Amino acid sequence: MAEPTPRRNEPRLRPAPLLFEPTQVAADPEHFFDLESIDDPRALLERATELTQAFRAATDRAVEFQAIAAAQLADPRRFDRLTPADIAEQAEWTEDYAKKMVEFGRDLMRGVEGPGHVDPV
Repeated sequence: MAEPTPRRNEPRLRPAPLLFEPTQVAADPEHFFDLESIDDPRALLERATELTQAFRAATDRAVEFQAIAAAQLADPRRFDRLTPADIAEQAEWTEDYAKKMVEFGRDLMRGVEGPGHVDPV
């Protein structure tokens, strides 16, 4: 289970950097961030754990940006605003989830992060 996303007043953990793999190496389905070349199980566990934490942090951050974008697209002040159904279709979400993401994004933009705040994911 993923750890909760740090809130604005909490420092973010700095997980291992996700390095881009060269195209020819990334095309090899057996290659994954050079993990297959690590023989020591302790080192493999450590590096795989670092990558897991980095991917979780990246996912949490990307979800926050999705929510902010959804809130901006649904802003009633925009002449070209989208409905939750439009946002859902574009993001491949359900309409209910799009509504929750719009609210989450609005909360993030207002800086509202409290004990009653529920992350939509």
